[in-house]
Amino acid sequence: MADLFDTDPKPTTPGAPRPLADRLRPRALSEVIGQDQVLSPEGPLGAMLAAGSLSSLILWGPPGVGKTTIARLLADQTDLAFVQISAIFTGVPDLKKVFESAKIRRQNGQGTLLFVDEIHRFNKAQQDGFLPYMEDGTILLVGATTENPSFELNAALLSRSQVIVLERLSLADLERLAQRAEKELGRALPLNGEARDAMLEMADGDGRALLNLIEQVAAWRVERPLGREELAKRLMRRAARYDKSGDEHYNLISALHKSVRGSDPDAALYWFARMLEGGEDPRFLARRLTRMAVEDIGLADPQAQAICIDAWQTYERLGSPEGELALANAVVYLALAPKSNGVYAAYKAARASARETGSLMPPRHILNAPTRLMKEIGYGSGYNYDHDAEDGFSGQDYFPEGMKRPVFYMPPERGFERELRKRIDYFAKLRARRQGG
Repeated sequence: MADLFDTDPKPTTPGAPRPLADRLRPRALSEVIGQDQVLSPEGPLGAMLAAGSLSSLILWGPPGVGKTTIARLLADQTDLAFVQISAIFTGVPDLKKVFESAKIRRQNGQGTLLFVDEIHRFNKAQQDGFLPYMEDGTILLVGATTENPSFELNAALLSRSQVIVLERLSLADLERLAQRAEKELGRALPLNGEARDAMLEMADGDGRALLNLIEQVAAWRVERPLGREELAKRLMRRAARYDKSGDEHYNLISALHKSVRGSDPDAALYWFARMLEGGEDPRFLARRLTRMAVEDIGLADPQAQAICIDAWQTYERLGSPEGELALANAVVYLALAPKSNGVYAAYKAARASARETGSLMPPRHILNAPTRLMKEIGYGSGYNYDHDAEDGFSGQDYFPEGMKRPVFYMPPERGFERELRKRIDYFAKLRARRQGG
C-alpha cells in the first residue's frame, strides 16, 4: 500500500518527464512570485524567520498562489522534517501515525513541520486533535485553505496559529512566471502580444493553472505566432472560481452591495454579472437588491423598493436568461438613486430605546377606554382629536409619561427626503407652539 504521507520529495526516475510546474518549483523563498507582502523582511513570515521564531500558521489564499511551496521552503529554512497530508484523504488513524512519527523525530532531536492541505475539510473533532501536539511542540502546524478560516476553523486552532493571507497573482506576477517558464523551455511561446495577454487572463490569478496552459501552448507546432481568437479556439477558458455557499459568495455580494451604495452603476453591473456567471441563483440577487433599496435608499427614493419588487416578479414570470435583464435594470436604478439610511438608522435607534425603557405605559390620554372603570382612572382623558385641531395637528406628546422626547429620524437633504425634512421641521414648530401655548 502506498504511503499516505508525503515527506521530502523522492528523486524522480532518470528520464521520466516532469511537469513544468514541478520543474519550476522555487528552491528558495526569494524565488516565490507574488507574495512579497508576507515574505519580505517587513512581512510576517520574513520577520518570523529573521527572529528564528516560526509559529504555527494558516495559509489562506486562492488556488495556485504557492501555499504548498511556501510550507516546504519554510521547513527547509528551519531544518524541520516536512510532512504533507491532505484533509480529504486522511482520517483519525492516519493522523495518529503522523503524530507518533513526529514524537519519534522529536526524541531524536528533529522537529516536524506538518503541512495540512485543505485543512478546513477536517471536522471539529479532527481539528481539536492537533491542539495537544501543537502545544507541546511535537509539530509545527502549517494549514492551507481556500476558505475563510474564521468561518471554517475552530477558534481554539486559530488562537494557536497566525493566519497568513496569500494573494492571487497579478497579471505582472503571471508574466514573470511565464518568462521563467520560457527560460526553462528554452524558447518563446508561439503567441502574439494580445494572445499572450489572453492566456494570462485565462489563468485567473492561478500560477499552477498558467503553467499548465503554457505547457499546452509550448507543445503546439505552428508556423507563426497565434492571435487571441486562434488561442481561444485551441484553449477552453478556465471557469471563474465561485463557491455559492462559501467565501467568494460573500465577497462578491459585498462588492455588489457596496458598489450600489457607492452609486457606481458600472461596478455594480460587473459584480452582478460575476455572480450570475458563477451560477448564483437570481432569486438570491433579487432579494438582496430589495434589501439594498430599503436599507441604503429608503425614503430618499420611495420608488426604489417597488422597482426591485417589480424586477423580482418579472424574473419569476420570464425566467432565465431574459429575466436577469429586469434585475439588471434594478441594479442600475439603485446605483443611481439618491442614498439615505435615515429610516434604517432611526429604526435601530428606536429598537435600542425600546429595549432600554422596558415596559413604560403609553400616556393615558391616548389609551382607549371601553369600560367605565378605565374612564374613571383617566384612560382617554384629555386626548385631542387631530382632525379637529388647527392644521390637522394637535401637537400632543405620544411618548410615555416622564420620558424625554427623543429624535430618531433625521432625514438627510437628499432626494424625496428633502420634502420629509421640511415636514418634520414644520411639525416641530407647530408642536413647540401648541405645547408652549
